[in-house]
Amino acid sequence: MKDPRDKTGKRAIVIDTSALIAGFDPFAINEEQYTAPKVREEITEDTMSWVRFKTAIDNGRVKIKTPEEAFVEKTKALASAVGNSFFLSGTDLQVLALALELKTDGYSPLIATDDYSIQNVASEMNIEFAPLSTFGIRRRLQWIRYCPACHKKYPPNYKSIKCEVCGTRVKRKPLKKNGENH
Repeated sequence: MKDPRDKTGKRAIVIDTSALIAGFDPFAINEEQYTAPKVREEITEDTMSWVRFKTAIDNGRVKIKTPEEAFVEKTKALASAVGNSFFLSGTDLQVLALALELKTDGYSPLIATDDYSIQNVASEMNIEFAPLSTFGIRRRLQWIRYCPACHKKYPPNYKSIKCEVCGTRVKRKPLKKNGENH
């Protein structure tokens, strides 16, 4: 008989701000649902998203959980590995770290998000995601940063927004793999 404390495979939905804005309804599903504290800060009060979110919190439908710092640090390292660290907000990091923590606790997390950077890092972490109003990413992307003026290339975690050679604002693009034509 299975130990009732064993959560292996038990689904947990981790809700990102973009999902709430896209109309995600926490009352429409029965799985356990979590979100990070910073998500609350990103939702504009007096909107339908806010009312739905606040009601779900007040009724215990969604639990707000702060991820442990160790999971935030691991998430930063994984985001850096795929070149998304520069593009993740504090909220994005919390959402991803929370999903990673739940996975470590034996859950099978699914992140409800339309954010491509979150999807890309979640893919690297082998965590499922579900977009609501976009198609979502089709494959994991590795990024490179570059100067559009002098064409100098930088690693994805390059900290400055300006080129060290000519001062032009640095952009990013997916790193093409051999054999790809896009």
